[in-house]
Amino acid sequence: MAWILFLILIAVVLGIIGVATHGLLYLLFIGIVVLLIALALGGARFRKSGGRATR
Repeated sequence: MAWILFLILIAVVLGIIGVATHGLLYLLFIGIVVLLIALALGGARFRKSGGRATR
């Protein structure tokens, strides 16, 4: 779970840098790709566990 949150954080940072710096727009697209990968991994992990919280 920590890796997924870390990937989302990296995606947000890359997106902000990509938007703020006009010459580095490609970082925005890399951030979007990283975000999609993190969401896919999170969805696969959630589906694998059955969506139920364990104690």
